[in-house]
Amino acid sequence: MPQAENVWFRLLCLNVSTGYWMNFLRVRKSGVLSRHRHPQAVHGMVLKGRWRYLEHDWEATEGSYVFEPGETHTLYVPEDVEEMITYFQVNGVMFYCDPYGNYTGYKDVFTKVDMCRKHYESVGLGADYVVQFIR
Repeated sequence: MPQAENVWFRLLCLNVSTGYWMNFLRVRKSGVLSRHRHPQAVHGMVLKGRWRYLEHDWEATEGSYVFEPGETHTLYVPEDVEEMITYFQVNGVMFYCDPYGNYTGYKDVFTKVDMCRKHYESVGLGADYVVQFIR
């Protein structure tokens, strides 16, 4: 499912009872994806390529497990990376924010459900195609 230009995600689970979602994130461009804040924990596993947060000096490489305890960060894919694929489990809400920390939008499991319904409807699968991912 397209998320932005050269950015896609493959949905695995939308858990509406406890408020998390799991997906593969695929990026085929370099640069900044988004500055955002997670008030709750996020788990990730890099399957291909590498990336980092501009706010940290470490780099997530193939095979790396990433744990985010809840913070604001900016995901960056280096210029020499042709493709990055990472599995993420996002718990709770994800707030988008500007460089000053002001919230500019959000995603949670319910906005993800709506986004998926619209996408599946637009590609001819029907809005209810998303039901198979809802727990």
